[in-house]
Amino acid sequence: MSSRRLQTIIRSVATSDGAGVSLRRSLGQSPAARVDPFLMLDEFFSDDPDDYIAGFPPHPHRGFETVTYMLDGHMLHEDHLGNRGDLLPGGAQWMTAGRGIIHSEMPQQESGRMRGFQLWINLPAAEKMKPAHYRDIRPEEIPQTALPGGGEARVIAGRIAVEGREIAGPVQGLCTEPLYIDVRLPSGGRFTQVLPAGHNAFVYAYEGSLGIGPADDARRLAAQDAGVLAAGDSVGVHAVDGPARFLLLAARPLGEPVVQHGPFVMNSREEIEQAISDYRLDRLV
Repeated sequence: MSSRRLQTIIRSVATSDGAGVSLRRSLGQSPAARVDPFLMLDEFFSDDPDDYIAGFPPHPHRGFETVTYMLDGHMLHEDHLGNRGDLLPGGAQWMTAGRGIIHSEMPQQESGRMRGFQLWINLPAAEKMKPAHYRDIRPEEIPQTALPGGGEARVIAGRIAVEGREIAGPVQGLCTEPLYIDVRLPSGGRFTQVLPAGHNAFVYAYEGSLGIGPADDARRLAAQDAGVLAAGDSVGVHAVDGPARFLLLAARPLGEPVVQHGPFVMNSREEIEQAISDYRLDRLV
């Protein structure tokens, strides 16, 4: 079994989105900072309501999927399809924009901590114009398992094996076969995961420092940085200098052209222009 090495580090940058929500963006800060089919990863984290209270008022999407995963706080999702869902600590929402969706995510608190992530996953050309779909994933739907040597893992999408047991997340059967795991390790703790050899993968450290790769050749990844993994069929991650928490994401690459204009992600400029026109003429959805 060949262990994947840490190939490239994408350092997150401070920015804002929505109506002024402060966040850090790693993947997606430029066209070069993508890991096919992953387009963007944002982390939002603040105890100051001025950083998040304006939220994400109604806005459109076309051509990809968004995944919002909450650690702390409460946001309300609403969209033009009539879907309404509460994003609570430990919960997630998986939204397929497809041919078009107009939605909002607004804070349901006036104080306290708001913390979580939003991930964008591209759709293949054959699925970009399929009907939009929304799934609200309650915290209790996401399985959590103890890891050998301490720590725990939560599986949002895909499957992992721990000591001979398979743990399956609530999201399965998508064309990109995504794996989305949230892992907590004690100081010195180690996590090893088999990954399909043809899938692209990256690690996002959000607390503490990590060592990634073979034990005798590990490379360090600092908090709030994304580490793109090289080819291989497994990955080993260990906590360095204290406990650590991180996301591990992997998926089947699409290998298709990516043309993005704000909230629209298509395969050509002509398709982007059509999306803009459809939105202006209320034909997006």
